[in-house]
Amino acid sequence: MFTLGIIIASDKSFKGDRIDKSGKLIKEFMEKNNYKVKRYTIVPDEQSLLEEELIYMCDDLNLDLILTSGGTGFSRRDVTPEATLNIIDRYAPGIAEGIRYNSLKITSRAMLSRAISGIRKDTLIINLPGSPKAVKESLEFILPSLGHGLEILKGLTSECARK
Repeated sequence: MFTLGIIIASDKSFKGDRIDKSGKLIKEFMEKNNYKVKRYTIVPDEQSLLEEELIYMCDDLNLDLILTSGGTGFSRRDVTPEATLNIIDRYAPGIAEGIRYNSLKITSRAMLSRAISGIRKDTLIINLPGSPKAVKESLEFILPSLGHGLEILKGLTSECARK
């Protein structure tokens, strides 16, 4: 069972002005698929706070996976990709590209996503969109490959060839 951290980047949810639906959806979806949620937090759209939380989850909690939601658009306050870029050691561009590719089949607005994915030490970080509908679609798309990627990252398997 892989461990999971969830970070919601939202000024409104942080202040209590909006109910966080995306984070709850992530939590329920991932727990149903045998991921253990170790931390779930809502932070304002502040790059330094996002970076601190990402580093804490990677370095102190040693989580296997972090899923962020929100802060990936064009607004000046959308800084989740920049925070992620600042703290990762290696890119994992195929995940974000795959999510965008799949989302473009549903809406042309998917091209406006600036989400990224990457690795810090032994933790995979994936930026997800902010809307619950897009979060669900993204999770359904990446889930079949996610476990295998984490197994490789953790050294539990070394084979990537399809059977």
